[in-house]
Amino acid sequence: MTTSDHTGHVRFHAPVDHRSAVAAETARFVAAVKDADLAASVPSCPGWTLAELVKHAGSVQRWFSVLLRARIQEPPRTRDVDLRLPDSESGYVQWLGESATVAAEAFAATDPDLPMWAWGVDQHARFWARRMLFETLLHRADAELALGRRPAIDRALAADGIDEFLVNLPSAAFFAPQVADLRGADKSIAFRTTDGDDAWLVRLRPDGFGLDTARPTADTADATVHGTAADLLLLVYGRLPYTAQALTYEGDEHLLTHWFANSSF
Repeated sequence: MTTSDHTGHVRFHAPVDHRSAVAAETARFVAAVKDADLAASVPSCPGWTLAELVKHAGSVQRWFSVLLRARIQEPPRTRDVDLRLPDSESGYVQWLGESATVAAEAFAATDPDLPMWAWGVDQHARFWARRMLFETLLHRADAELALGRRPAIDRALAADGIDEFLVNLPSAAFFAPQVADLRGADKSIAFRTTDGDDAWLVRLRPDGFGLDTARPTADTADATVHGTAADLLLLVYGRLPYTAQALTYEGDEHLLTHWFANSSF
């Protein structure tokens, strides 16, 4: 399905209800960790334990909820938020579930089309719901990976998450400075799903990079990575290498190495 989002970017997948998906993904996160040892390490987030992962996910939801309620029109000057964090890590999982309720209340009180400051492309309240969703989903996947499980990710959500990542990545340089090194002499990388017809084309120029609105064809890109939408989502977020067995690639491997060395945030 081809649609156009609120930024004008052409999308080839079905729209997603980000607000309801936040609640569903949080519930899956809670279910994954409720009986787990929160002291366990999280390999995909080096240096973190499950407790720290849960704390981060809930903190992001509560922080973004504060921004939504404040209808911010400029970059926030402080990140001080009353997180209502439990005194003991044993209460973190329940607290994460309650964080989704805090988010739902903020969503209910805020028109998604309300103009707001956002660090990414879409300067509306809906940016924060979409960003919250993929923070939650990816860290739910991190928890499951840490527990030796293969994350199950809805195909439509995964496709939307790839789009959200690639659309906003050029704006991330202020907190992920290595992104500024994503330049090239008009080189391009395509990401193509094998479980649908979604495709994205990223073009690297001498002055920067961006997501091309043209749909890539078989011979468009200098390098192409193929995989399911779920695996491509894990790829762009650095949870899978492009050499993983679940993926296939072709073309300029140096270009792929350069991209993945500098595209994380």
